[in-house]
Amino acid sequence: MNTTTTTLPAPAPDAIPKARFDWKPLLLLAAIALVALPLVGNPASWVTLTLAGLAMGLIIFIIASGLTLVFGLMDVLNFGHGVFIALGAFMATTVLGAMGGFTASPSLIANLVAVAAASLAGMAVAGAVGLAFERVLVRPVYGMHLKQILITMGGMIIGEEMIKLVWGPQLIALPMPEALRGALWFGDVSVEKFRILAVLAGLKVLVLLLLVLNKTKLGLLIRAGVQDREMVESLGYRIRRLFVAVFVGGSALAGLGGVMWGLYQQGVTPQIGAQVNTLIFIVIIIGGLGSTLGCFVGALAVGLLANYIGFVAPKAALFSNIGLMVAVLLWRPQGLYPVGGKQ
Repeated sequence: MNTTTTTLPAPAPDAIPKARFDWKPLLLLAAIALVALPLVGNPASWVTLTLAGLAMGLIIFIIASGLTLVFGLMDVLNFGHGVFIALGAFMATTVLGAMGGFTASPSLIANLVAVAAASLAGMAVAGAVGLAFERVLVRPVYGMHLKQILITMGGMIIGEEMIKLVWGPQLIALPMPEALRGALWFGDVSVEKFRILAVLAGLKVLVLLLLVLNKTKLGLLIRAGVQDREMVESLGYRIRRLFVAVFVGGSALAGLGGVMWGLYQQGVTPQIGAQVNTLIFIVIIIGGLGSTLGCFVGALAVGLLANYIGFVAPKAALFSNIGLMVAVLLWRPQGLYPVGGKQ
């Protein structure tokens, strides 16, 4: 009697369940907008305020994205982030002032060329200063949060004084290019032209960041280096260089945000970075420290709430951001999208 043995195929390993996307923070944005509707009263005014709030939120996101990138990937609390914002804004005054023929032209293309040149200059200068900032001030204090706070705040103070030496301490006007002035009207709803540009720029930054961090080898190496630096270095990759590149990239994003914020304010002072520093720290705390998506949602929430409260109760607008942060932290102490999925 022949006995045959058949080898059964090994059971397939259980597939790793994919984490389900958390929609609740996005519902928070819808809740803020819906609650504001009866308070504002007029639907056309509500739509105008909503679009303006979203655009303001995207400008804030551009500014804050660099800070949350540096903190999330490098664990560096950079309180000197405002210097890079101010540098971007002042470079905008210099470049747009030198391109007066482009900014005064009614041609939208000429205006966009001028804004693009100012943005590239702002990013380049902020990135270069960020490289020196990392090498001189941040590198000696990696892993020491208290010293990071103190030394980066000192760096911001020094940076502001150096900006005063170059551009002076006074307010410098930064007028909007000709074709970006005014608003487009859709019935009773108005949308400022510059805010449309801000929306497009903010969405572009968000998509690029998510693609680079989640879909490229560079992003994979950076995330792996954060988790296990020695392992990645044993494979022959220079993690320090990657981290320096992250810091320079975060500084360049702050420079781009400074250009957009300066145009939004239509004026630049050496304190512009310090003035917005508190706001961007509120945003990254609301979003979850180090979370790009959380920073995005947090910035939109801050932008929406600031516009609604500013319209309904202007005197309460100064406290709206603090109130929102307290409410979010009571709901989710680690922020809207905590890094690692912990709530």
